[in-house]
Amino acid sequence: MSGRLLKKVLKEHEESKLQNHHDEEDEDEEQLGGSRGRSSINPFDLLNEGDEDPESEKETEIDDEKKDEEADTVQLPSKNKSKKKKKKKNKETRANVVVKAETTFDETLEALSLNANSKQEELQETKPSPSSSRPVLEIDPKYLNLENELRRMYGSKVVRSLESSTQAGGPGPSRQVRGGGRRGGVHHITKTVLITPMENWARWDRSFSMDFLETKDGYNYFRYTHSSSYEQAQRAFQAAQNLHDLNGVASVLINNPYHIDSLITMADYFKFAGDHQMSADAIGKCLYGLERAWHPMFTPFNGTSRLKYSHDANKPFFTALFAHMRNMDRRGCHRSALEVCKLLLSLDTDNPVGALFCVDYFALRAEEYAWLEEFSEEYQSENSLWLFPNFSYSLAIARVYLEKTEESSLDSSKSSSLDLMMQALKLHPTVLKKLVDKVPLKDQAWGKMLKHYYFRSDQSKNPSLDHLISIYVERNYLIWRLPDVQKLLKSAAELVIKQLDDKESDAEDFLSVKEEAFPAKHNEYSHLSIHDFSDSVPTLPPDNLQNFVADPRMGGGEQVAAGGGGGGHHQQQQAPPVRDVANRNPLAVFLESMLPWVNLGEGDDDADHQPDNNG
Repeated sequence: MSGRLLKKVLKEHEESKLQNHHDEEDEDEEQLGGSRGRSSINPFDLLNEGDEDPESEKETEIDDEKKDEEADTVQLPSKNKSKKKKKKKNKETRANVVVKAETTFDETLEALSLNANSKQEELQETKPSPSSSRPVLEIDPKYLNLENELRRMYGSKVVRSLESSTQAGGPGPSRQVRGGGRRGGVHHITKTVLITPMENWARWDRSFSMDFLETKDGYNYFRYTHSSSYEQAQRAFQAAQNLHDLNGVASVLINNPYHIDSLITMADYFKFAGDHQMSADAIGKCLYGLERAWHPMFTPFNGTSRLKYSHDANKPFFTALFAHMRNMDRRGCHRSALEVCKLLLSLDTDNPVGALFCVDYFALRAEEYAWLEEFSEEYQSENSLWLFPNFSYSLAIARVYLEKTEESSLDSSKSSSLDLMMQALKLHPTVLKKLVDKVPLKDQAWGKMLKHYYFRSDQSKNPSLDHLISIYVERNYLIWRLPDVQKLLKSAAELVIKQLDDKESDAEDFLSVKEEAFPAKHNEYSHLSIHDFSDSVPTLPPDNLQNFVADPRMGGGEQVAAGGGGGGHHQQQQAPPVRDVANRNPLAVFLESMLPWVNLGEGDDDADHQPDNNG
């Protein structure tokens, strides 16, 4: 029996019991003529009716004795005596009913409790067993929110002022409300975990979804699937991409505001044009649409869901997540970037986008030193993580700061930071020369060290290892500007030179270890671009910018305007905030005018051609 039905039955029972009690009181009043002190019953006394009070029992007995005396004096007829006997009988019957009802209530609650516990035990039994790497890759959703970390670093007032400045534009907000209410009012954007959506974004169009594939080894595997309308938009995007027509890519977003490849392309362009906020907004729209399409069983934060990169439909999710991670790093939110990096690693353990080669950087910047050591010990990989250049050096740096705590200094089972740094230099000596040039390290002592035969070169004979070292130096060079880290590196390098001069066989031993760990003669990581791990952003695309944009005199603007005629349900959306166009790249402003979520204001020459969500 459910709790609601049980309450209903008990309520009906209490009402019938109360009605019987009132009927009997009426009979008592007629018999005694109002001689009793209490002529009515407090309804709240019924709540404690099952708990008999000894004092009330005595009062009842005294009242009964008075009734008998009055009956003898007045000499009531036998009919009154029969009523009194009937009253006592009914009273005993009521007491039995109350006790029975209370017993039934307790038994029912106990049964419901047992059923709830049994259901909970069943859920625990069906829960997939965690893997050995699950604890270190479990995601804390509260750290995924970029705004939360910004508030922790700068305070709520600063964040609010920045948000208001990005949405500034005079009459813009009032125009948003009037425009949004033209058809059906302003819609409410569903909150998501990965990003915080903006109210002026288009309504989720459900143009793609996620399918469950299988359960294997305790993990659930999923894949994104596209609708027919999305496939049509994909063909239009590919045609525009082949022609390097960025206007054509923007026109796809008019009718398909959540076409992922188009959003990523526009994000790349705005990044090259120097408008990082617009680039981040485009990536945010990608993640918003991708998260809205999640399958109900898709639980990526506990490490039990897999989204293989080998499926083409899944690749944009990894691309958008990686770009989102870089945007967080650019804003200094390294703790949030670490959670996104962990998410990339948990979705596909094959490390398709190179998250394994920057997770150590974000852990160090977020001061998660203990987690980095735990991760290096528990993460399942073909090779030990300490063999990779980034982990061999980053674990030594993490040990530097852990040694400053009292607990770590008492742990003698782990190698010291100096031993770890010496091991890293023996294993990957070419890192030293690259760091001296990149950081840069200008002390004359470094020049003397680089003259030693072991540190003289910045290239090895292994292309895979050289590529990983280049990625590491490009990603982590900022950490080596800290005085404590430079002091450790200098001491370790001097000791390595001394040991190698005394015993040259150590160099051959470490060379054989590297050849065994990285046996391939070709670059196994050529698919990872070093530029993707760099802090520097070029101001122009690799090719000439004009090759990516169609000449507006060739009909590009008219094509976009024509494409905006069939906005459908997107015309209901709220007008975006007005963006300032002063002192900005004219080409970037022109392309922004092609995007459906951008409002450059009114009164300019292109206002009639500007696509707008309000039609």
